[in-house]
Amino acid sequence: MNGKIVRVRLPLSGALTCRLVRIRGAPYADFVPHLNKLRTAVPGGPGANSAATPLSRLRTALTVFFALDGFLFAGWVVRIPAIKDQTGASASDLGLALLGVSGGAVITMMLTGRLCRRFGSHPVTVACGVLLSLSIALPAQTHSTLALGLVLLVFGASYGGINVAMNSAAVDLVGAMRRPVMPSFHAAFSLGGMAGAGLGGLVAAQLPATTHLLALTGLGLVVTAVAGAALLRHPAPTTERSRERSQQAPGNGPRPLSGTARKAVVLFGVIALCTAYGEGALAEWGTLHLQEDLHAHPGIAAAGYSLFALAMAVGRLSGTTLLERLGQTRTLVAGGSLAAAGMLLGALAPATWLVLLGFAVTGLGLANIFPVAVARAGALAGPSGVAAASTLGYGGMLVGPPVIGFLADWFSLPVALTTVAMLAAVAALLGYAARNASSGSTPE
Repeated sequence: MNGKIVRVRLPLSGALTCRLVRIRGAPYADFVPHLNKLRTAVPGGPGANSAATPLSRLRTALTVFFALDGFLFAGWVVRIPAIKDQTGASASDLGLALLGVSGGAVITMMLTGRLCRRFGSHPVTVACGVLLSLSIALPAQTHSTLALGLVLLVFGASYGGINVAMNSAAVDLVGAMRRPVMPSFHAAFSLGGMAGAGLGGLVAAQLPATTHLLALTGLGLVVTAVAGAALLRHPAPTTERSRERSQQAPGNGPRPLSGTARKAVVLFGVIALCTAYGEGALAEWGTLHLQEDLHAHPGIAAAGYSLFALAMAVGRLSGTTLLERLGQTRTLVAGGSLAAAGMLLGALAPATWLVLLGFAVTGLGLANIFPVAVARAGALAGPSGVAAASTLGYGGMLVGPPVIGFLADWFSLPVALTTVAMLAAVAALLGYAARNASSGSTPE
């Protein structure tokens, strides 16, 4: 070894770090002390990977935003009965007003992608968080269906915008971390929804809707300021794959899909639509069904969406294990079948406790269908497939509440809610039909 330079490279894992060691004319006995200086670095401490701490902070901040989104949305949902009474709206009038949420979200979803490419997903997420916090107080200030529909346009725009921006930021972070942590973000949304619905149920009988929603505005602004500081401090991470896509698609335009991939992506997008329809319908109409059809106490009625959100969170937290044991096709079929049975119980059962049980079973069934459908679309067509399936899925979530409103006015709310069970069964059938879809249809 005398007179030579030895370069030592060791395979690293976790937080283990080492430096390149050069030895000139040193015997082995002199080399060992250098090797023994290898340290297991504590995140954020001496010798730690400098990229690990920013990524961890970004993950925490994004998780907070996902939870805040679910918390605020659930806070609005549990006050829908009070807003309905305040405006004097019928079921069909309320369904028409809820189209404001759908319209605002769809318009924003089409524009948010461009805003994220121009300004970055982190600033857009923070801006939409501020707008969402401010707009949630507006419905309680209205006294007519028209005014409610107009303010829900603003609320829907902020809700659609923050969902697109957060998911864009999460995709960048997942690529940089090289870990499948996306389900944890969606679990945070579900847990936030559960907390928001639970808190709303506790205060529904004591606080008027105006006071409750104004308090949510203040809380949302504080959380956005704290979590947003971390997002604004660190730019969105870039990965090798994202740089390759930028080179392959000049101008940040989407890559066109082949005919085979397009059909498969549409199929998985329809599966996502069928299940998201149910999620949106329960979010907007589940509380009203318990309160008006079952004559449940406002606190018990609010617990319906809370149980649904809790079941969704539990299902998503256990989704990885479930997929490993059952596989994607069986997970789709089992989830759709379970959700269909649960929603039939939730819509038609004559007792409050049976309806609550049905909502919980529905949440467990729907929990992983949307993520699996979007993931399958991404395997078939890369990021373009994810975008197409997600758009269809969110469309189902936005269209569901107005459709339920119109059907409730024509027939009844329990009958209208059975459409959730029908579409969940359709998702199960389509999941089985797509069992042979190949991931080799496209280069990605």
